[in-house]
Amino acid sequence: MHWVPEILAGVLAVVCITIGYGAPSGTTVRMVTTAKSQNQRNITMGAPRANGTVQPTPYGDENLEEPLPKDRRMRLSEEKIPDKEACPPLGLESLRVSDYQLRASSTKRYGLGAHRGRLNIQSGIYDDDIFDGGWCADEKNTQQWFEVDARRLTRFTGVITQGKNSIWTDDWVTSYKVQVSNDTHTWKTCKNGTEEVIFKGNKDPETPVLNHLPTPMVGRYIRINPQTWFENGTICLRAEIIGCPLPDPNTVFMWEHEPQPTDKLDFKHHNYKEMRKGSELSGWAIGRWTFQGLDLNHNFADLNTPLWEAEDNEDVPHKFPNHYIPIPENYNFPNATVAPETRAVIDWMKKIPFVLSANMHGGEMVVTYPFDMTRSYWMAKELTPTADDSMFRWLAIVYATSHRVMADDNRRICHTENFMRHGNIINGADWHTVAGSMNDFSYLHTNCFEVTIELSCDKFPHEVELPSEWQNNKESLLLFMEQVHRGIKGVVRDKDTEKGISGAIIAVNELNHDIRTAVDGDYWRLLNPGEYEVTAKAEGYHPSTKSCRVTYENHATICDLYLTKTAKQRLREMLASGKKLPKELMLRLRQLRSRKFKSMSPK
Repeated sequence: MHWVPEILAGVLAVVCITIGYGAPSGTTVRMVTTAKSQNQRNITMGAPRANGTVQPTPYGDENLEEPLPKDRRMRLSEEKIPDKEACPPLGLESLRVSDYQLRASSTKRYGLGAHRGRLNIQSGIYDDDIFDGGWCADEKNTQQWFEVDARRLTRFTGVITQGKNSIWTDDWVTSYKVQVSNDTHTWKTCKNGTEEVIFKGNKDPETPVLNHLPTPMVGRYIRINPQTWFENGTICLRAEIIGCPLPDPNTVFMWEHEPQPTDKLDFKHHNYKEMRKGSELSGWAIGRWTFQGLDLNHNFADLNTPLWEAEDNEDVPHKFPNHYIPIPENYNFPNATVAPETRAVIDWMKKIPFVLSANMHGGEMVVTYPFDMTRSYWMAKELTPTADDSMFRWLAIVYATSHRVMADDNRRICHTENFMRHGNIINGADWHTVAGSMNDFSYLHTNCFEVTIELSCDKFPHEVELPSEWQNNKESLLLFMEQVHRGIKGVVRDKDTEKGISGAIIAVNELNHDIRTAVDGDYWRLLNPGEYEVTAKAEGYHPSTKSCRVTYENHATICDLYLTKTAKQRLREMLASGKKLPKELMLRLRQLRSRKFKSMSPK
């Protein structure tokens, strides 16, 4: 689900549309996440399911695993300890857990250090750089461990594991033990009665597997201790820890409480089927492909290619338009591989004259702007700006610099790309090429300027993350929507009748991208501050040009234009209405016809 701010002519509207859409590394994102299933219970390990997860067996003990040592004992308040199914992830994936909270017994190299052992972290193209896809131990034995410091007493209830993300090797842990400690010196292994529990791990590198602890364990530190691993690989994993922080009335443990939003918002997932799995178990690519297997991230018509071919042939704009580029006929065939969701969005865009839009993804932290497709078709990435590149860059900068986390120069990068070097904005094609994106389609087929906002490192934020995500993005959303007032707006009218002219072309000097007026002749054109020569053109009218100045004030400059009908158009209208022509006009027409006849006669 995406929040798409669509702005009309000074009227701000936030529209929520349900389309699966892509993000980095070939993935999809939702802005809404899941609450845990209400029927989860304490479980022990049972028989493995066919999909690689473990068949849970009910286990009824809800008591804490162990009392605290006397020297660390604290007076618990009478606040009710949350039920186990309500415990959220600590935040390895969302980066709430910092790199300093992660340790390991050994590391093969820096790029495979403990700081890379985060659920769903993505690797670079190569396996020998500093951005590998998980933690890997330097040795192959059962003494290796991956440790997380929760920074306060926590009621640990479960562990989620994945293998290493890589296109070159296959590495994952097939079984492991869990250990908990208060001081990192004395460790207690998770037991089911008197026997140490060996949890079943992964069967492939990517599928997340959740294991609940038979009985919750309390401590500050938790370790994953691999026991077996894929026979053709080595000890590598990515992980997330499930646990509830315990009340700390004596402030024994330092803890930074994040500010909670005062807005009354509903962060629940409303029972969407895939989201009942839990945000951490949805998988990196869930939601991008439709039931028919169509990838919504580039399911829109490719209008870039015909435009660039026409430009190469010098056919723009006299033979081929630089805007409102028609959709190819084969795209509208009944058997075309176009998702019904895509067609519905296109119909919606045609009905409403949107001016500004943002589609929101997850899995990275950057704002991208068109074009999303490289002009050199053989290039995987290449800077490919639009005619309105400066305006798009401004829109991206407004969001990126006002986002609470994105604007932090000391933040950790999400996966492999350091977008902070670019101010957290990038041309889409300069990141990775995507043909048929919604951004490019909006720009080339409508008047709408659209950008993509990658909101957070966590593609599927847990419900507990949503209040802070709202705070991170609230001001950015408001500032972004205000940019609809940056530019010019007005009405193109018939000079004689004062009626608005629908479909008139609005051209701005030195910008090879026009827009068109809406049904009542009104228009809105995003522009940065400056002086512009604005020309209105319509069939049957003489063009009209006016100088318009865009200021830094938070309102659009009114730039109305009046068009005068051509004599030819007036004549057509008179003939069509059956009116009798004036004698002078009839005489002039005869003279023109006579001249035309003489010029065509052989000499």
